[in-house]
Amino acid sequence: MAAVLAACLTVGAFAPAPSFAADAPAKDAKASHADDGMDLPPFPADKSVQQSVEIGGRTVRYQATVGSLPVRDAKGKVIADVMYVAYTVPGRDRPVTFALNGGPGASSVYLNLGALGPKHVQFGAEGDSPSDPATLRDNPGTWLDFTDLVFIDPVGTGFSRARVPEDEAKKQFYATDADIHYLSRVVYDWLVKNGRMTSRKYLVGESYGGFRGPRITHYLQTRLGVAMNGMVLVSPYLDPDASKDGDLSPLPWMLTLPSIAAANLERQGKLTDAAMADVIAYTRGDYVTDLLKGRSDPQALERIVKRVTELSGLDPAFVRRSGGRLETQAYLREVYRAEGKLGSRYDSNVTAWDPFPFDPEQRTNDPILDGIIAPTTTAMVDFITRTVGWKYDGRYNALSYEVNRLWNREGSGRGSVQELRQAVAIDPKLQVLIVHGWGDLSCPFMASVLIVDQMPVMGDASRVQVKEYPGGHMFYSRGTSQAALRRDVMAVYAKH
Repeated sequence: MAAVLAACLTVGAFAPAPSFAADAPAKDAKASHADDGMDLPPFPADKSVQQSVEIGGRTVRYQATVGSLPVRDAKGKVIADVMYVAYTVPGRDRPVTFALNGGPGASSVYLNLGALGPKHVQFGAEGDSPSDPATLRDNPGTWLDFTDLVFIDPVGTGFSRARVPEDEAKKQFYATDADIHYLSRVVYDWLVKNGRMTSRKYLVGESYGGFRGPRITHYLQTRLGVAMNGMVLVSPYLDPDASKDGDLSPLPWMLTLPSIAAANLERQGKLTDAAMADVIAYTRGDYVTDLLKGRSDPQALERIVKRVTELSGLDPAFVRRSGGRLETQAYLREVYRAEGKLGSRYDSNVTAWDPFPFDPEQRTNDPILDGIIAPTTTAMVDFITRTVGWKYDGRYNALSYEVNRLWNREGSGRGSVQELRQAVAIDPKLQVLIVHGWGDLSCPFMASVLIVDQMPVMGDASRVQVKEYPGGHMFYSRGTSQAALRRDVMAVYAKH
């Protein structure tokens, strides 16, 4: 699997790992023909229903709309249809927030039914089962009382589809820059279609969606003439190159050690901001210094092994064999080996049985990644087709293996830090909130901490903040962390 997949998500973002299933399902001839975009039935007309949600003891009534927007090439030919789900509340001066997940190949269902939409289905926490009832309930952490919400499914995800053959789709949609360009235009087109160009506007991106966030914001600012008021980057994948060259650079090990330590503290019931401040101080200080000293200081390895053993809770023999450099997938097997289980790179305290415990390498997919497909797909398809009544008989792709396989990653290596800096520099009122779960090993929080600390202070330093919460990549699956996220986001929106 490619090292950039995000299921909310970025699968395998910081180390090569079998986080995506080894084999995608074979497609029959009829399905392949449909995927080539040669004989696709039209999308239904936009459909809306009236719903309500209880938020903090107050009933909020809203309109849920499932609709689509065409994507056109330079000659005006429709080459794709992008589906969206929008939730809007009557009222003046309402801001609008656009939300994208990542992958590449993930639909927006995870942010929609997990983090900020008005309805919620449980997934991604320890003890959750794919066969649990996929029942939608009111989401106490929704943002709908202070912003309208628009969830966009990129081409090849959800019900969104290309109308061109696969080779052309790879050029038009499944490449870094092309992805940013057409998704930015989708945001623009939705604003025009719904008469919302003058509304306050925000962008939320999770994982590879966090990679998209600064690039889309900058492209909208400088090419399409649309200024975002703020970005919320959830577990973002901002700098892929930061995790490279672990043979020489200490950086890859600095990124993951704090998340491993956080997971250990959580297992002991000792995870606090103060405890994590000590972990971060060690990581920035003695740990990186001793890693850089290497064999020039014979005692450096001894100090590393002693401290990393304490922080991780692992067998000191394993830590010594690893040189105090804890490779993610090796750690996830080792920490639960005695129980015959695997930890997830998205939250190492969420586990599943290891079906191949005697194999030298992990052979199964990630516990969270596999476990969330069924509940999110079932709940979303039922909501779209039955509750809203937007009837379409195509397959819904919560997470598309095919899109991820086809993705051209040229240009993604440098990340999105350049656009993040430029977007903040262009607009002195732009607010950026970067949020992470302490225990996420796919997009570790330490990367964002280091990225922001290296940025120049452009006016008010609080315009770009990093916040962390208990949990992993989808920390919002925990009620207390979701509530804290909601409070922090409301504070950002209140600044405009």
